[in-house]
Amino acid sequence: MSQQSKKGVATLWARIAARCASLCPEREIFLRSGGQVKFIRISRRAQLAAAGLLSTAVIGWTGLTLSMAVGNARMERDRAALSAEGKAVASSANKVATYRQSVDRLAHELEERQDFMDDLYRTHFGKEDATPAQDVVGKPDRTTQANGQADGKAGAHRLSTRISAAPEAAPLLQIDARQRRFAALLTGAVQQRAEKAAAAIRSFGLNPDALARSAARAQGGPFVPWEGQDAMPGEFEKLAKALSRMEFLEASLLAIPSGKPTATPMLSSSYGYRSDPFNGHAAFHAGLDFPGSYGQPILAAADGKVSYVGQRSGYGNVVEVDHGNGIMTRYAHLSGFASHVGQKVARGDRIARMGSTGRSTGTHLHFEVRVNGNPINPRRFLEARKDVLQIQQIASARLAGVGDRG
Repeated sequence: MSQQSKKGVATLWARIAARCASLCPEREIFLRSGGQVKFIRISRRAQLAAAGLLSTAVIGWTGLTLSMAVGNARMERDRAALSAEGKAVASSANKVATYRQSVDRLAHELEERQDFMDDLYRTHFGKEDATPAQDVVGKPDRTTQANGQADGKAGAHRLSTRISAAPEAAPLLQIDARQRRFAALLTGAVQQRAEKAAAAIRSFGLNPDALARSAARAQGGPFVPWEGQDAMPGEFEKLAKALSRMEFLEASLLAIPSGKPTATPMLSSSYGYRSDPFNGHAAFHAGLDFPGSYGQPILAAADGKVSYVGQRSGYGNVVEVDHGNGIMTRYAHLSGFASHVGQKVARGDRIARMGSTGRSTGTHLHFEVRVNGNPINPRRFLEARKDVLQIQQIASARLAGVGDRG
């Protein structure tokens, strides 16, 4: 330090000392008591010492107060941290509980869905063997596979957003994806089979869509909400609709009269224009005539229910069978009956005996097919192609198997 700096510091201290001396001059306090006067002298040093002690006490009290305030603040901060940690632990516990509930709910939904699929398959196919989609109609095409995979991925994505992708949930998500893929494959197979039935119906000159619209499909029962999910997954809705359509088309195919109504190799009169056998005038013949022997068995041409047994003008003794979807067959000129109203009959069941009652020139069967009351040519039904008959046989075997199971 230079000499000049030392002189500056000394001057500063001298000023401070002079200021303190001016503030704390020596003081004398006079006291008068009993006529006597006493005084107390307080030196500058004593005043400075008392001021120093007082300042130290104030500073100490201030420091203690600040220290206590800082300690309280730290304690509050620690308490807040503990409270937040406790809330985090509680939240984690709630998340774990919610997650477990989600996994349990998913497992329950998958089990219900599997039962739904099993019931659908048993209802429509009547068996529980493996790889049912392959057995229905064969392997699906590439388009069906692609659609099934796309639907399965979309469904799995929707499902994965509902629960966390933890190890416990991964197997359930895989089961969900497999179920969706299977539903898509089975839907494609069922649709192919339904289209075969529809094509067979068209081969008879009938419109399968018109049959579906005109059919009285009675439904009912109390409303029972679908449990688990707000709505049935799309893949299973499509499967249920496809199975319902296939069943309706195959049942409609079986109701089409394609069996011969009697064992006669020839016809004596065809459908349409003819010369009336009694008066020779031009006339419309609404059916086919099958000649035969008196009492020869008359057979139901398709599955149905006997709707009329009795006499009709010009027809003589008549049996009529309702096959559903507006289709009815009429068997006329009978010598006797082998069925009654309300009786369910299958293709080939004996329902009457051949005769020559009514407006008839000899023993024969007059056979009609009517759709919604209008006559159509029965020949197309009796001359069905071999492949159509095979489709009918497959549908008959499936529906019979379902019926045997209850």
